[in-house]
Amino acid sequence: MKIARFYSNLDKHLKPNKVLVIYGPRQVGKTTLLNDYLRSTRYKYRLDSGENIRIQELLSSPDFNRISDYASGYELIAIDEAQKIPNIGSILKIMVDHLPGIRIIATGSSSFELSGQIGEPLTGRKRMLLLFPIAQLELKEHFNPFDLKNLLPDFLIYGSYPEVVATENKKEKIEILSEISGSYLMKDLLELNGIKSSQKLIMILRLLAFQIGSEVSLNEIAQKVGLDYKTVGRYIDLLEKTFILYRLSGYSRNLRNEMTKKQKYFFYDTGIRNALIANFNPIELRNDVGQLWENFLFIERLKKQSYTGIYSNNYFWRTWSQDEIDFIEEREGNLYAYEFKWAAKTTKPPRLWQKTYPDSSFQVITPENYLDFIA
Repeated sequence: MKIARFYSNLDKHLKPNKVLVIYGPRQVGKTTLLNDYLRSTRYKYRLDSGENIRIQELLSSPDFNRISDYASGYELIAIDEAQKIPNIGSILKIMVDHLPGIRIIATGSSSFELSGQIGEPLTGRKRMLLLFPIAQLELKEHFNPFDLKNLLPDFLIYGSYPEVVATENKKEKIEILSEISGSYLMKDLLELNGIKSSQKLIMILRLLAFQIGSEVSLNEIAQKVGLDYKTVGRYIDLLEKTFILYRLSGYSRNLRNEMTKKQKYFFYDTGIRNALIANFNPIELRNDVGQLWENFLFIERLKKQSYTGIYSNNYFWRTWSQDEIDFIEEREGNLYAYEFKWAAKTTKPPRLWQKTYPDSSFQVITPENYLDFIA
C-alpha cells in the first residue's frame, strides 16, 4: 500500500528562482516524494544525486560557466541528497541568482540543515518543507476512523516509517526498524564532527528512551554514561537536530514554583524508541503504554501543526508541588491545555492551573477522541 504524502503536490511550493528544500530524517520518503513529483511534472527537468562523485566535483566549484552549462536547457534542477555536495548552498545561490526562471528542488537528510550549508547563502531564496514519518493526518485518507483506531496498537509499537507502515508482517517491521535505528539514523550522527563515541551516544538514547514523558536530568545522564554535563548536552542537541529527539520545555508565566529548567524528550517515532530498548511486546503486556501514548500523541500533533500551519509554542506544565499537565499550546494569545490518558476517565485540570490561568481551555485526549486532536 502506498500512502499519499501531504506534500505530494509540490507545484504550489515551487517558485521560479527559489530553492525548494525537502528535508527530514532518513528513510521518511524524501526521495520517493521527489521521484513521484518528477514523473508528473510539466517542467523539463534534470535529476542528479549528491552521492554521485562526478556531480559532487562539478557542483562543488563556484564556476558560473560550468554551472550554466550544467543547467542549460532545463526548467527544473532536482538534486537528491544535496547535503553531500560541499558548499552546496553557495552553488544553489549562484543558480537562482543568475539563471532566469530556474526552479530547484533539493532534498537532504537532517544534516543538510545542521551543517549550515544552506542557511545563510539562501536567505530569502528558499522554501523549507520538513517531512516526517507518515502522519495519521495522511493515513485518514486511506482508512476510516474505525480502522485507524484498530491499528492504533501497531502505531504505538512499530511507529510510522513508510516502509514499516507498508509491511503487514510484524517480524519484517522489527527488522526494518532495527536497520533504520542501527544504520541510517546513526549514519547521520556519525558523519558529524565532534562525535567521538557512538557507544556513548547509544547509551544516552537508551536512557532517554526509558524516560519519555518525564523530566530529564542531564547531570544524572552524564554520571551514568561517564561523560561530562556539557558533552551530554551537546550530544542531545545533535539528536534533536537530526530529528531523533524533540525537546519540550516547561511553561511558566506567573508562578515561582513552576518548573522551567528541566526538559522532556520525545522520539520522532515510537518504533525507533522501541527498537532502541529492544521491546516490541504487544500493548497488553507492556508497563510503558502511558509513555508510548504520550509520545505518540505529542509527535502526531507536531506533524499536524507543521503540515496544516498551526503556529504554536509547545510546552508541558509542572510545579514543584507536583501539579502537572502533559501538553500546553500557546497560540494566538491563548493557552490550550491537554492531558493524555490511555485509560479513559474523568480528569480535571489542577486547581492551581485554573486559578493561575483562568482563561485557558482544558481537554483530556483518550483513545476515544484522539483522532480529532491529531488528524
